Amino acid sequence: MTVLFYLSAALAIVATVMTITRRVAIHALLYLVISLLATAIIFYTLGAPFVAGLEVIVYAGAIMVLFLFVTMMLNLTPQAVQAQQAWFSLDAWAGPAILALILVAELIYALASGLQQPPNLQAIEPKAVALALYGPYLLAVELASVLLLAGLVGAYHLGHRPPVGVEKAGEVE
Repeated sequence: MTVLFYLSAALAIVATVMTITRRVAIHALLYLVISLLATAIIFYTLGAPFVAGLEVIVYAGAIMVLFLFVTMMLNLTPQAVQAQQAWFSLDAWAGPAILALILVAELIYALASGLQQPPNLQAIEPKAVALALYGPYLLAVELASVLLLAGLVGAYHLGHRPPVGVEKAGEVE
């Protein structure tokens, strides 16, 4: 159990450093997803499988979908399509693929060996988490959702350019 924790922590650190140092956003996103998955395994080894599941669903899944939609909205030109072909080269996928294979091997080992929670931990039901989030922390949850929406709208407006030759409504040349 301790070996899995430290190996996942090391993978999370390596993936996070690679996320920060990549110049191409797609490459950074691949490493970010690996970092989030490694964090989920850390939570699992600490005896918090529900938090690990939330980490995968909310962070790794939702951020990936959000980034995909933003990329689709902002890359509308033929030049952007050609640039995307270079992003998906084998070199771009080699590092994240190796890290992902290590994480999958860790997860298979953890599930096959039947890791148990330490005896002094108490399981928290999803209902208790929901009551806490939508009870005393309701304002924080709503503010976070508004902040994410504002970021998405801001990214769209910063990156959106009308096609060449198309007039805006109400403008006369």
